[in-house]
Amino acid sequence: MSTTTTDRITKEILLKAPRSRVWRALTDSKEFGTWFQSVFTEPFRPGARLQGRITYPGYEHLKFDLVIEKMEPERLFSFRWHPNAVDPSLDYSKEPTTLVEFTLEEIEGGTLLKLVESGFDAIPLARRADALKANEGGWAEQMVAIEAYLRRNP
Repeated sequence: MSTTTTDRITKEILLKAPRSRVWRALTDSKEFGTWFQSVFTEPFRPGARLQGRITYPGYEHLKFDLVIEKMEPERLFSFRWHPNAVDPSLDYSKEPTTLVEFTLEEIEGGTLLKLVESGFDAIPLARRADALKANEGGWAEQMVAIEAYLRRNP
C-alpha cells in the first residue's frame, strides 16, 4: 500500500522476517546504511544527531543529517531530516525537517513495516513539490531495498 498527500508519504510492506530482525535492520546504523545506501559512523540512539554519507551511485558526494527521535523497541523508530537535500551549495539547516516514522507490527507471515514521512507542508514552497516527489520515489525504492536486504541477510 502506498498513499501520498501534500503533507505526507505513507508506505507499507509485509516483510517475511521476524519483527526482531526487521527492528535490527532499521535501528542498527550499519545495517540501516547497507540497505539505505549510506554510511554512518555512530550508532542510532534517541536524541542523537548523526551525519550520513550517501553511497547511492551518482549521489556519493552528498551527506545528510538525521536526528533520531524515538526508538521504542520492536515497535517504533523515528527520525527527522531535511527531505531531498541534494544541492550541496544550499544550506538546508534553517528549513523545517520532516518526520520519518517506521512502525512494526507482527502479523501472520512476518512483519508489517509501515513508513510515514510527514511535514512536507512546512517545507518552503519553492522546494516542497520536488521534495515530496523525490521522497515518494525514494521510499518506494527503499521498501524494495529493505525487503531484498532481509532476504539476503535473514
